[in-house]
Amino acid sequence: MRVLIIGGVAGGMSAATRLRRLDESAEIVVYEMGEHVSYANCGLPYFVSGVISNRDDLLLQTPESLWRRFRIEVKNLSKVQSIDPEAQTITVKNLASGEVYEDSYDKLIISTGAKPRVLDLPGFSRALTLRNVTDADRVRAEATEAGQTTAAIIGGGFIGIELAENLRELGLQTSIVHRGASLLAHFDIEMIEPLQQRLEEHGVKLFLNAQPVSAEANQVLLADGGVVDAAILISAAGVIPDNQLAKKAGLRIGKTGGLWVDEQQRTSEPDIFAAGDAVEKLGLLTGEEALVPLANLANRHGRLAADAIAGLAVSARPALSTAIIGAFGLAAAITGLNERQAEAAGIDYQVIHLHPSSHAGYYPGAKRISLKVLFEAESGLLIGAQATGEDGVDKRIDIISTAISGGLTVDELMDLELSYAPQFGSAKDAVNQAGYVGNNVLSGRTPTLQWHELAAELASGATLVDVRSSTEHAAGGIPNSLNISVDELRERMAELPAGDLVVHCQVGQRGHIATQILLASGRSVKNLDGGYLTWKAAMDAVARS
Repeated sequence: MRVLIIGGVAGGMSAATRLRRLDESAEIVVYEMGEHVSYANCGLPYFVSGVISNRDDLLLQTPESLWRRFRIEVKNLSKVQSIDPEAQTITVKNLASGEVYEDSYDKLIISTGAKPRVLDLPGFSRALTLRNVTDADRVRAEATEAGQTTAAIIGGGFIGIELAENLRELGLQTSIVHRGASLLAHFDIEMIEPLQQRLEEHGVKLFLNAQPVSAEANQVLLADGGVVDAAILISAAGVIPDNQLAKKAGLRIGKTGGLWVDEQQRTSEPDIFAAGDAVEKLGLLTGEEALVPLANLANRHGRLAADAIAGLAVSARPALSTAIIGAFGLAAAITGLNERQAEAAGIDYQVIHLHPSSHAGYYPGAKRISLKVLFEAESGLLIGAQATGEDGVDKRIDIISTAISGGLTVDELMDLELSYAPQFGSAKDAVNQAGYVGNNVLSGRTPTLQWHELAAELASGATLVDVRSSTEHAAGGIPNSLNISVDELRERMAELPAGDLVVHCQVGQRGHIATQILLASGRSVKNLDGGYLTWKAAMDAVARS
């Protein structure tokens, strides 16, 4: 069996090495347009700054090492120009020699990935992109050139933010120009605001709701008349599936623009398979097709394509979409659906916010985690979570991601037995605490109000009561709130006006206690979910737009 693979990075190389382990007799040939194969593209921004100092550390394998260990023939600098499914051949151009030739296959795997979105704007021909090691060499060369002082990045996604951090590490005045009202559109605005603040604290200028119209030698001009300094200009305005070959070959393209595959990664042609960022995935929670350009999915689906070719009974699991990013010591992570996606899917859901510690508060070094969890309103089934913080964010989101995949409800987070020692967690871990809060909300014991619902509630005549201490209230509070500490609430009940009440504390816990006290006295009351911290982050995010 002769198997050709187009694309030699995550999906393609996972398929090649897995197939070799399953079939020692197969002829496996990988065609890669670039100079390098099997490289760590997620590490490219950190090579730009020198955090990853050794370029060779990015190169996980070479054509020579792949041949020695796996007897996989790798032809780099080789661009596949066309696929003929009927003849089962491909046409290849050697980019070094210019030679054009054909090769035949029994099975073909397409793993062409995603390519940077091109901004067709005046002056943007000088914009750099970051897709491969050669691109990273170019960006690093410009960023470290003597006399360079400013850089502008178009796009506030994962690559844009990671590049901004690393260009600041090099001392460049760095700006992010982003068309959305907040960075990283997958996150809800109150959850991404801490990362936006951290970027600004470290000198990254944010231009949100900004539309570039042209670039000059050292500047980018915006539609609103603004000017952004940009001796170095980098386009990180998202990616699109690189599937021209598939389209030319008449393969079915999905409604997302990604290449359609079945549950075994087989395309509309039975002898052609596909994996990676060029391929659309099925969403686990919505049942809808989606583009999910994540390396772990590319690797998983490349392996699965090899399994299917080898005759194993396999089936791709729908994608949940779990991701994390870090910048200047702060991490932001997400799994499953955000609020916009849940609404678009027609899911009746509820939300909780909490701000637990990364480990036991009495042990030195504990950091606050801001955690948001979404679950179905009636069943309590988990559908999503987001978190930010300096420590322990990855652990909590990974646990909740696993819980979602396992079909757990928010109540069942209470009962998870998680490893505990004071320097690693708490006896009631942040995830367990999410279960307790979710259980209170799901059961109706704690009526809650979301930050974006507060204004309407107050406009309808409700009174807002800050149950923090007078010192906390004086340091910063929600306008027009009445301050009565939860510890004094029972004795000062007569000071509360008639009618509906909304209570809040710093993070929600004291508000929960106050809610129970007031409910027991017969008052109509709701607790502001996530307390002042969540409200303040949301207001700061709204103010940017």
